[in-house]
Amino acid sequence: MPSKPRTVWAVDLGGTKIAAARVSRKGTISGYVEVPTPSAGGFKVVEAIIELLCGMPSNGIGAIGVDVPGLAWPTGHVWAPNIAGWRRMPLGPVLKKEFGLPTLVESDRNAFVVGEAWQGAARNCRDVIFLAVGTGIGAGILADGRLVRGHGELAGAVGWMALRDKYESIYKSIGCFEAHASGTGIALAAKKEFGKPLSARDLTAMARRGNRKARTVLERAGYYLGLGLANLVDVLNPEMIVVGGGVAAAGNLILKPARRTMRKWGQPLAVKHVRVVRSRLGTRAGLLGAARLAFDYCDRLAMQEGNLRNHNLTQRR
Repeated sequence: MPSKPRTVWAVDLGGTKIAAARVSRKGTISGYVEVPTPSAGGFKVVEAIIELLCGMPSNGIGAIGVDVPGLAWPTGHVWAPNIAGWRRMPLGPVLKKEFGLPTLVESDRNAFVVGEAWQGAARNCRDVIFLAVGTGIGAGILADGRLVRGHGELAGAVGWMALRDKYESIYKSIGCFEAHASGTGIALAAKKEFGKPLSARDLTAMARRGNRKARTVLERAGYYLGLGLANLVDVLNPEMIVVGGGVAAAGNLILKPARRTMRKWGQPLAVKHVRVVRSRLGTRAGLLGAARLAFDYCDRLAMQEGNLRNHNLTQRR
């Protein structure tokens, strides 16, 4: 009968780095390690994950949980658009065969929201959205404590949310919400304003030194972020929205206009009761979420096996 492990390996796979650690049932992280994601992509990335895990203590490990920057099917196969050659990479089956452990592979946005609801800003909340605002924009969604996946596992692709009535050509490649509120969108707006590409981090530093043009670019992004938040609140009526990702580091330079816009445009009762906060876990959200999902996966396997054994015993009698 499958056991309920006390410790798992958690892996947070990104386009530029791979992080791994041991995580306990209490959410304690230990043995953290990090390496660059191989630029060659393909199976080299899988090999890097295997090498990383082989170098970690294995005593007491009962499962593996991995979050990936893309789409993860129940089979453990992965589509990750920012990793070369990852159209249907069999990450889960390969890791399961290599280590002989139950392996759960999940999208990063789903891992983020589970991590925050388990150990972060949304602890003990059951209706939560994690809005990851970085190079792109994606959302992990918990409704009554359950992940909202959608048909084809594509729920949460909110970067494509329509926020304007005039279509621009860039929306075809990155979506309207992303084009105006993501790190990519902010860099594009900064190039128009300053004549050179500047990141959200650059603009934040400039705005805090008193640069009004930088502040204006960030406030404009905050306005669009607020429109997106209002739409999410209207549709899902969450208890909390946790904002994470690189753009969230701008803090109230973006979040203050975002909250103001959300309250103006959103359903009055829903926006009155929702809390919009920054992530407390930061880069740990993915590791903790992947771990928690791995624990839950093992618990389900153990329950199914127990039910099957009980059924067989009943049949024999």
